[in-house]
Amino acid sequence: MSMRKPYPGDLTDEQLELVEPVITEWKARHPSVSGHQGKYAIREIGNAILYQNRTGCQGEFLSHDIPPPGAVKYYFYL
Repeated sequence: MSMRKPYPGDLTDEQLELVEPVITEWKARHPSVSGHQGKYAIREIGNAILYQNRTGCQGEFLSHDIPPPGAVKYYFYL
């Protein structure tokens, strides 16, 4: 886990246990053409999606301590 201060809407451990296997399985069935495995932790991607959903901010205005907008959008659209 990263060293950033948590946001109120961050994933709980219980929520992560429900989400992580689904995303991991999806990624295993849909490998990247380039072989890229993903640079960011599933927890941080989930936190960023929840942050954006809760605050309504545009992707370009996501906080600097969470994954970049392109990575967040990719997983959101899954």
